[in-house]
Amino acid sequence: MNQTTTITASSLINEDLAPVPLHKRTWGTWNYAALWISMSLCIPTYTMASSMINQGMNWWQAVLTIFLGNAIVLVPMLLNGHAGAKYGIPFPVFARASFGTKGANIPAILRAIVACGWFGIQTWIGGASLYNLLRAWNPSLEQINTTSLFPQPLPLACFIIFWLLNMFVIYKGVDSIRKLLVFKAIFLPLAAIALFCWAVIAAKGLGPILSEPSKFADNQSFFTFFFPALTAVVGFWATLSLNIPDFTRYAKSQRAQINGQVIGLPPSMTLFAFVGVVVTSASAIIYGSPEWDPVQLAGKFDSKLMVSFAMIGILISTLATNIAANIVSPANDFSNLSPAKIDFRTGGYITGIIGVLIFPWKLMADPNGYIFTWLIAYSSLLGPVGGIMIADYYFIRKQQLNVDELYSHNGRYYFNSGFNRAAIIALVLGILPNIPGFLLQVKLISAEAFPVWISELYHYAWFVGFGVSGVLYYWLMKNKRS
Repeated sequence: MNQTTTITASSLINEDLAPVPLHKRTWGTWNYAALWISMSLCIPTYTMASSMINQGMNWWQAVLTIFLGNAIVLVPMLLNGHAGAKYGIPFPVFARASFGTKGANIPAILRAIVACGWFGIQTWIGGASLYNLLRAWNPSLEQINTTSLFPQPLPLACFIIFWLLNMFVIYKGVDSIRKLLVFKAIFLPLAAIALFCWAVIAAKGLGPILSEPSKFADNQSFFTFFFPALTAVVGFWATLSLNIPDFTRYAKSQRAQINGQVIGLPPSMTLFAFVGVVVTSASAIIYGSPEWDPVQLAGKFDSKLMVSFAMIGILISTLATNIAANIVSPANDFSNLSPAKIDFRTGGYITGIIGVLIFPWKLMADPNGYIFTWLIAYSSLLGPVGGIMIADYYFIRKQQLNVDELYSHNGRYYFNSGFNRAAIIALVLGILPNIPGFLLQVKLISAEAFPVWISELYHYAWFVGFGVSGVLYYWLMKNKRS
């Protein structure tokens, strides 16, 4: 009774951040498998796979890269998920153990900003689908132009309409999305099968599709693209590998969350990516060049009804994915800034506003930018956070946390004025090696500004940040304790 009173009285808690009591931890193995299948079946999964084909990989190289990346990111997913299942706490609260009760806002905001970016990307996909639905019935409308800072007025208006629809769902609450998630779980697999069948029939069999050669001239050019692509795949779920406690806090047992994620993540990502690979390869045969964007591809279909069906399906499934994957977690992260003032709804509105300000149409305009500027760049921020949290939980804390003190201004996790300097130093030093490569990627510096090997570290951004920050944090904390 005293424990509940102590936690409830703290300014570091609200209903969304409180530990989930044992009787409310009802998620089993298939709940987690279904969650991952639902989140994996989304347009960005398709575009990640198809962009690899667009950049020169053949079908098996792209599929293998995606499988390997998801198998790798599954490891930190399971490791971080352990704390959620054991203590019933969300990601921002779990981060307090390593970063401090106030310092946890740093990784929480980094994670939230990335989610805002994904929210913007998904919202742009939805808006573009709405515009292409209009184009199907009015072919005189021109294609979307993303070469300038802003798209044309009508595509921009469609984006704003879809954005407002997302804001309305947030206003109504998460419960309003359940029926859409059910629709998505039924529609997207059927749509994926339909697209696959169309590709095979239109390309006159799987043979021509699977025989499409790699565009890389030699092994060196292949591996020059492979390692950044692998990092991008890991980066794709680097967000969820941190905030997976937001979901595993509802687990019946550790076995449930582990088995569910193993069953749900790598297979579903690989299978849906395979569809993207086959369809994109087929589009190269049919149209003369690969079309990596499924929204643009669907817009090329001759049948108005087929285009309409595809676009309505993409609209509804994108809306469902956006709320489930890109609102729940950042809403909790923003709430952690001021639990008494920011609730889920307010956090969702903040996410929506920032999602517009990242200009998502520019990120989605180019497959090269999608992989190198977006996926790899944010993995360089989140990899170090993951390394620190795992080093702290497994090697410093030995999986033992005091839940009361995670919500206290006076406990062991308060450190120095609420900040753990060791975590902040390790975070900064883990990010630093990747900055030259990022600056080179966005053309803010010339290739001669740094030695080649320093700039090349960016292609392994998640791995570099994870390793450097994890090792440094462990060393700093062990020396601090000794």
